[in-house]
Amino acid sequence: MDPSRFCKIDAHCDIFFVLLMLDKFFGKFSKDLGIDLGTSHTLVYSKEGGIIINEPSIVAVNTRTDQILAVGKDAKDMLGKTPPHISITKPLQKGVISDFEVTEKMLKYFIDKAYTDSFTFAPRPRIVIGVPLETTEVERKAVEDAAISAGARKVYLVENPMLAALGARLPLSESIGMMIVDLGGGTTEIAVMSLAGIVTWKSLDIAGDELNKNIIQYARDMFNLLLGERVAEKVKMRIGSAIPQETPLEIEMRGRDLITGLPREIIVTDTQIREAMDRSIRTIIEQIKATLEKTPPELVADIYERGIVLTGGGALLRGLDVLISRHAEIPVRVAEDPVTSVVRGAGLLLENEELLKDISLPSATEGNII
Repeated sequence: MDPSRFCKIDAHCDIFFVLLMLDKFFGKFSKDLGIDLGTSHTLVYSKEGGIIINEPSIVAVNTRTDQILAVGKDAKDMLGKTPPHISITKPLQKGVISDFEVTEKMLKYFIDKAYTDSFTFAPRPRIVIGVPLETTEVERKAVEDAAISAGARKVYLVENPMLAALGARLPLSESIGMMIVDLGGGTTEIAVMSLAGIVTWKSLDIAGDELNKNIIQYARDMFNLLLGERVAEKVKMRIGSAIPQETPLEIEMRGRDLITGLPREIIVTDTQIREAMDRSIRTIIEQIKATLEKTPPELVADIYERGIVLTGGGALLRGLDVLISRHAEIPVRVAEDPVTSVVRGAGLLLENEELLKDISLPSATEGNII
């Protein structure tokens, strides 16, 4: 038998052992991060500082030079106010990377910002990132590649509903049926979980951004008024609701008159905005009921007892929990601070190595670097 074969095996074992020791050494000093890479907002969590970044997933690009001009809040402030050579880009569509290069630069900006107060020799971080349920292997690889190119040492991808359940402090590893409805910016994800796994699920394109579009279309159809996206979002947040309110709400809505071409302001009520969003909200409720119909009866019994938990920014829509409860005939509650549930779940995973390895998706990139 060729003795050189054993030398090669020993050499590989030695390299693996050295890399493992280096990873453990770096782990003591690196500022590991949990990231909720959302369609509308990106949130970053560090073990030392909690949620340290919460900014819009928006990038301003100079199309003449391909230079990144602004990221996050600064870029959102430019929305609808830019000259032709400045493009405002949302590099994630429905939770999935649509522009790899811009996403990589955006991630690098947020990672660098998270490390602003760290020593310059701090090792690269391990990063846990939430991804949508319907993500393909190609899309997962794009997220991993973008994070590694932006400075990550190792990347773990976990499905958003799993992180949301952790962030909502649900007993994910127990043999109990739990239902999460994560209402984000680009997608609404409905998942029934038990024993740290997803049993039945549905993913919808109808979420916060779609509700904004509903309001824009309603203003166009009913008032011949063209709204900007930021105005529609403001109206939704200020007076949007799923059920009639005890005290009627109203707000001014400004845009461009489609007939005269001049600026115009009108006053709209919560009833009108509810009418604008009604079809989308009812679609979400029908899909929740359809998911329950596919769920094993033992898990449905648990859900009936424990209730449905709403997470994500859409959970803040007034009365949505009440409306879902009426139609599904199951108790519904909104998680504490639903906007941050996913990123807080990612942060908790950083401190639980065993659960992290158990629920993270298989790597689509061979050899995440140490």
